[in-house]
Amino acid sequence: MTEQPKPDASAGVLTVLLTSVAYFMVALDTLVVVTALPAIHRDLGGNVSTLQWTVNAYVLAFGATILTAAALGDRIGRRRMYVFGLAVFTAASAACALAPDIGALIAFRAVEGIGAGIIMPLGLTLLTSAFPAERRGAVVGIWGGVAGLAVASGPLIGGAVTQGLKWHWIFWVNVPVGIAAIVGSRLRLAESRGPATRLDLPAMVLIAAGVGALTWGLVQAGQDGWGSAQTLTGLSVGVVAIAAFLAWERRAAEPMIPLGLFRSVSFSAAVATQFLTAASIYSAAFLTSQFFQFALGDSPLGTGLRFLPWTGVPMVVAPIAGAMFDKIGARPLIVPGLLMQAAGFVWIVYLAAHSSGFASYVAPFIIAGVGVSLTFPSVSAAGLNAVSPQFLGKAAGVMNTMQQFGAVFGIAVATTVFNANGSLASAAAITSGYRPALGVAAGLSVLGAAAALGLRRTARPRTPSPSQPLTLDPDRVPAR
Repeated sequence: MTEQPKPDASAGVLTVLLTSVAYFMVALDTLVVVTALPAIHRDLGGNVSTLQWTVNAYVLAFGATILTAAALGDRIGRRRMYVFGLAVFTAASAACALAPDIGALIAFRAVEGIGAGIIMPLGLTLLTSAFPAERRGAVVGIWGGVAGLAVASGPLIGGAVTQGLKWHWIFWVNVPVGIAAIVGSRLRLAESRGPATRLDLPAMVLIAAGVGALTWGLVQAGQDGWGSAQTLTGLSVGVVAIAAFLAWERRAAEPMIPLGLFRSVSFSAAVATQFLTAASIYSAAFLTSQFFQFALGDSPLGTGLRFLPWTGVPMVVAPIAGAMFDKIGARPLIVPGLLMQAAGFVWIVYLAAHSSGFASYVAPFIIAGVGVSLTFPSVSAAGLNAVSPQFLGKAAGVMNTMQQFGAVFGIAVATTVFNANGSLASAAAITSGYRPALGVAAGLSVLGAAAALGLRRTARPRTPSPSQPLTLDPDRVPAR
């Protein structure tokens, strides 16, 4: 059974701190390598396609691990699996720093992604389990602010570390932080478990294979095009595996993911919104980092500095948004938030065609940053509040998998649009590809706002009986 939230205020603060710091590490490592790729190439070799797998291997392993890790955490202990994930991530980070060649670096990045796939869903579950539903929005707001900061500051930190030290230090910095998180989590986080069910091993294999193959297919689409043999093979295998997983889960006596979760309109809407939000923000960050360096001639550090107006906003706004969520619900925050993000991106599309200076980008970056800051904590809290407490682990796993999958999807689609309209041959060609590709990121944000219209405010879910896998309070408060 899941333990009840502790009233100890200091324990709550430590839970927020320990889970947020770990989440910062794993979210940061998604994009921190981007600005270090030229330096890695000089030391380890490899062509452009090979170097891209230093990012892709991490993302693929990350997305394929999340749901299995959440299921194992429910069974053997969420804190125990969380600490194990921290250990895997920390050891793999050290191995990445010591990698003798590009092949070893890619392999160690995949192992690092496995550790991240364990940390992310279990950290969110441990965090939300430590607080009652009426305070969940505020604490997830802090957690979401950390996530937004990590995504936006990845290029800045990667560029600063690469220029000031060496690229190896983007991995070494994880080691002392990871060790401290392991010790602190082992000593101070409360253990919790999900329902005492058997491990659904066929489901674990099918979901890992399905998500992994779909992620690989999307990565290949961004590199080789949607019609390539690698893309079609990956997507086909992924679809078949996911279909087999769903068929198995419908008949399983103790399913890995109760499909009844998706009977909740709010949970389904939150999952879709999470996917589209991640697709929008990750594709925009990836594209804009390349535009600033290759089209405008910025250094890695200069590129990161341009992101500062975007970087700082989540740390200020996301906790406020989380507290507001507890009072007004998710939809009044997410819908205008994603529309603000889309407006900021459209403004940047306009500026990119007019050779605008640094100061011109400040206002649209702030608008986009405020928008995503309203969205990240609200959509996570809305999805988790829509399910019963005993299903928090499984719900967190689903939402985090869709966030990672959305990031890969967004980058793949935006890269395809970029390649169809431009190239890296010149600044003009880069701009020609960047503008419509960023327009796609804005469109994904608008679609996320449309998906969020399905969110409804609900009272705190009741704990279901064994014969009723999902129960929501039928007396819904009308959405505002």
